[in-house]
Amino acid sequence: MYEGGANDRHFTDYMADSVYGRYLVDGDQSFLTAQLNYMTNLYGQWADSYNTTRGLYWREPLTDATEYTISSIDASGGQDGFTGGFAYRPSINSYMWANAIAIANVADLAGQANIATTYRQKAATLKSTFQAQIWNTTLQHFIDRQQRSTSYVTEWQPIRGRELVGLVPWMFGMPDNVDKYNQAWKHLIDTSKLRGSNGMRTNEPSYQYYMRQYRYEGSNRECQWNGPVWPYQTTQVLLGMANLLNSYTQSIITKTDYLYEIRSYTRLHYNGNLLNLQEDYEPDKTGAIVGLARSPHYFHSGYNDLIISGLVGIRPRADNTLEVNPLVPAGSDISYFRLQDISYHGHSIAVEWDSTGSRYSRGAGLKVEVDGVVVASAATIQRLTATISKGTPPAIIRTNITKSTQLYRDQYPKGSASSGTDAENIHDAIDGRVWFFPELPNGWNSDAQSADSTQWYTIDFGTSTSLSGCTLAFYDDGATFIAPPTYDILQLVNGAWVKINGYGETLLANGITNVQWSAVSTNQLRVSFPQKAGKRVRLVEFKAF
Repeated sequence: MYEGGANDRHFTDYMADSVYGRYLVDGDQSFLTAQLNYMTNLYGQWADSYNTTRGLYWREPLTDATEYTISSIDASGGQDGFTGGFAYRPSINSYMWANAIAIANVADLAGQANIATTYRQKAATLKSTFQAQIWNTTLQHFIDRQQRSTSYVTEWQPIRGRELVGLVPWMFGMPDNVDKYNQAWKHLIDTSKLRGSNGMRTNEPSYQYYMRQYRYEGSNRECQWNGPVWPYQTTQVLLGMANLLNSYTQSIITKTDYLYEIRSYTRLHYNGNLLNLQEDYEPDKTGAIVGLARSPHYFHSGYNDLIISGLVGIRPRADNTLEVNPLVPAGSDISYFRLQDISYHGHSIAVEWDSTGSRYSRGAGLKVEVDGVVVASAATIQRLTATISKGTPPAIIRTNITKSTQLYRDQYPKGSASSGTDAENIHDAIDGRVWFFPELPNGWNSDAQSADSTQWYTIDFGTSTSLSGCTLAFYDDGATFIAPPTYDILQLVNGAWVKINGYGETLLANGITNVQWSAVSTNQLRVSFPQKAGKRVRLVEFKAF
């Protein structure tokens, strides 16, 4: 995304801030500073979305990953909103502020004082303009302003309602710590405004087009941001809420509110008794909205970070201080937790809470451990700090670099199969994606046969390629799809298929089977396996190394 130039800015992002955030955890300065030139180059490209007169960044909501917002719907006169509605938004401006601060911090570490000064000035100027122009005194909220006129809106016109995105700036600690701006959070805990019974509304019921459905795929409702709950933005706001509780002076949001929202968000991760976080949700009743093929397991969660840095409260820092501040309210029914084996500044840390001492038998209270040694403790849940040295980050050992994964359908490597010969179906087995969710089919599916048969899947590398192993991932639902009991790995030699040593090991259904052999060079590699009559085989992924 940096060195390889794969970030085409299809959507807005806060990647520099995220990369710096990783450094706060792993302490890997050499990796971080190596990204500085890429960071400044990418930041400069966003000049095409910056209005020098207004001093703000703008974006079409669709390319801010939020179609059908107030700005886009109103720009169409309420008729549509999938495209259009270009606006100066709280999202992109806080992203760019956070990226500028991150770049300045990286420049400091790289000894580039001029760059650090330049980007801190960019951030200061942007923040000043943002707070002066995007804050709406009447709504007491950060809201969009229209970036261009249409038949229905005029340039610089404020949108006519509150959206959840107005709380995103706190994700980065951008707004000043003053009561004026902190008042925005009262709208989140108001059930007539942004708090729905099923999660955080993306805008308020008072908006004229709240929850009006514009876009369908057949009879299924498509994704919109005019009220539905979105896990993506719920994560952003919960990160902001944690920052508010850790670093701001206010009495609007409490730890009880944070725990309430975390539990509400947790429930969204389930579809019945099965984990299945979907794309977006009803705000005022139970259930997901989008019933599309792409919707299950949509991976917009960010849940781990909310637990680690929020609820358990490990607050990453650049200095030699380990700070822990669990956002568990006093008297909560959370009577114990333990988070362990967290790699931080080159050490292994753990945080343990045991209200009675009976759960872990190490005494009651809150404890923070570094490399197995308790370095801070308290009888109650509270903020704890301890000195921690900077160790060497654990080495990242990259082995078995995949030679078979292909994202482009018309380039090598290419797949072929004995049956189930739809091109997209075949490509799914070499697209690098591995999961076994029944709600979201993934992989090549063989056709059912009337008699027992032998099926195969072949990878053509287009040229002689050295290979010394592979992994196989087969799906098994115990009904339609049955993982084969055995398999053979073969190479193409002078036009004939020849078995490779190491074939035939027992397969792990719904998991990864590792196969190794002495290196061979071949143009094509094949996995062959038996298939029972009336059943099918799903090869989720075939990776060759």
